[in-house]
Amino acid sequence: MAWENGVVRGEVDDAGVVTITLAMPGKVNKIDDSFGEGLADALARARATPGLKGIVIASAHRDFCVGADIDTVFPERDPARLLARVMALHRLFRAIEQCGVPVVAAVTGSALGGGCELALACHRRVALDDADVQIGLPETMLGVFPGGGGTQRLPRMIGVQKALEIILQGKILRPAEALSAGLVDEVRPDRDAVRAAALAWIAANPRASQPWDRKDFRWPPPRPGTEDARNMIVVGAAMLYKRTAGAFRAPELALQAVQEGSQLAFDRALEVEARLFVEAATGPQSKDMMRTLWYHRNAAEKHEGLPSTGDPRIRRVAVLGAGMMGAGIAFLSARRGYDVVLKDVRQEALDKGMAHCRDEAAKMKGTDEAGRETVLSRIRPTLSAGDLAGADLVVEAVIEDLDLKHRVTREAAPLLAPDAIWASNTSAIPITDLAAAFPDPARFLGLHFFSPVEQMPLLEVVRARATSDDTAARALAYCKALKKLPIVVNDRYGFYTTRVFSAYILEGAELVLEGHDPVLIEWAARTAGMVVPPLQVFDEVTLTLGRHVLSQSKRYLGEADLPGADLIRKMVDELDRPGRAAGRGFYDYADGRRAGIWPGLRDLARGRPADADTGVEPLARRLVLVQAAEAARALEDGILRGPADADVGAVFGLGFAPNTGGPLSWIDRQGAATVVAWMDDLAGRVGPRYSPTPGLRKMASSGGRFHPS
Repeated sequence: MAWENGVVRGEVDDAGVVTITLAMPGKVNKIDDSFGEGLADALARARATPGLKGIVIASAHRDFCVGADIDTVFPERDPARLLARVMALHRLFRAIEQCGVPVVAAVTGSALGGGCELALACHRRVALDDADVQIGLPETMLGVFPGGGGTQRLPRMIGVQKALEIILQGKILRPAEALSAGLVDEVRPDRDAVRAAALAWIAANPRASQPWDRKDFRWPPPRPGTEDARNMIVVGAAMLYKRTAGAFRAPELALQAVQEGSQLAFDRALEVEARLFVEAATGPQSKDMMRTLWYHRNAAEKHEGLPSTGDPRIRRVAVLGAGMMGAGIAFLSARRGYDVVLKDVRQEALDKGMAHCRDEAAKMKGTDEAGRETVLSRIRPTLSAGDLAGADLVVEAVIEDLDLKHRVTREAAPLLAPDAIWASNTSAIPITDLAAAFPDPARFLGLHFFSPVEQMPLLEVVRARATSDDTAARALAYCKALKKLPIVVNDRYGFYTTRVFSAYILEGAELVLEGHDPVLIEWAARTAGMVVPPLQVFDEVTLTLGRHVLSQSKRYLGEADLPGADLIRKMVDELDRPGRAAGRGFYDYADGRRAGIWPGLRDLARGRPADADTGVEPLARRLVLVQAAEAARALEDGILRGPADADVGAVFGLGFAPNTGGPLSWIDRQGAATVVAWMDDLAGRVGPRYSPTPGLRKMASSGGRFHPS
């Protein structure tokens, strides 16, 4: 007997086992009102089956269930209405748990968020051993936390400490990792084996129930209410605060849900979770994070509104410069199937570059030694320009020097395929200036990668006026092949990301000169949500690079010094403290690890700030505001296509505070009028870099926003 209701399909086998197959319209199963109604109907039909022995919940799609439909959560501002929806989901999952027969989740595809919580509500979870399958609770990455029972079921299954590690960090695990962590009970090699294991378990466990529904239930240690459990929660809260500096609300509410729920009967604990989830989901932080980290990121991944081509005509990639950046680009290109030539002028650099590639190959998960060697065999290191012959794409990644870049362009250009495109990885030099050395500027653009290339998702694609649509489309196809997240920007010194990033780290240096405590500067940035504080990240990119930028910028920005210039020159030229690579910069280092702010840094201040101008809140505001001002300026100057690119570029390329949704989302949240007042005050006191743009002033007077409310 079989049936379907438009959301799920049901089928009864000869042994009395009902298979409920999730089959929502479209390509994925996602939890919305129709999902809940369809699954509830399917469960009722299954329970009415004569001689029912068990239930298998499976999926007709590639994924098991990808969780809540963000389209139903994002627009919801009414707490009472959302609470009713969440409690309905809780009742559905409880009905699965208490249906009287064993229920097994056949997790043959990814089970994320609410999909993972559905699996947790089953009595058994059998997963497919496939590297593409992901299992976990990533909700905190979108400003919410597991609201389908995850904060109550998982701690009761694997213990509070292990559960908190998964929930608070938004962990996503592969099947073997999920098995080790306790999220699934079995892993099987193929779909048939998954189903066979599910049926075998049902046959062997006819009276299955959830542990927390049994009178003999005992929590995994430490048991809630004990001193060890209380200490663990206190330590967990301290570690969370150390990691987030209190800037992210969702993990705090998740911790509260686990702590409070552990003291209650299970059904009351679900009510606690639901109310705290609604508080997070209807709050402004979650809305800003969902807009940028979900909607705008997805639009960027799909290349919405960008040039496209059916055949990018890129088979062979040449990377010029075998430093960390060039080697990373070469490895990533080879991993995605391109034949790669990695060229440098020094054998030592090539050796280091290939060593980097081998190190990255060793980290490849789900790939055997033969697969790793296949990737590495696609990379041909060379000192000879002749080996560039026939390349379809050149990615130039030599040092930031216009004359040098011109020389390597003139040397290589005649050797390339007739319609080859040239991409510079420059972080600041205008593409129009670089293209002057290339025979056809229409086939020239910028591809600005971020370090480390293998981990950072963003790729800033820079179009000069002469860059053709075909060139942009081919470069974007390469970007998609590399699985990078693109923003397309127009040409000008510093483009977009470098302008915002420079504003951030230079302001950190300027604050030191003003006499603010360096430790306070770093902590203020963390409390604002910045992923890495300014002095620390300046050390990472090296003060030597900052010193070079000071010289280079005069060519494009004039002779006036940039903020923090005096400190950078003194650190590099006089004190020989160029950054982490040298083991000494704003921080001291021991065996490559930060050992604290260099004590002598405080002595380099010009004076001391007024008490009213220092402290965590004023410094946090300045460090965010100076970046927001630059983002607004870049938008008004025509560098950016729109506000979404500003926020996506800052969050995914620069580590701008994800809790805000990005610099322009931050302005919207504060209100343009408030932000302009802050800018005017700071522009008058510390410098014109804080001056609002005319467009921002107009927005302040009209009550406008960058993003729709």
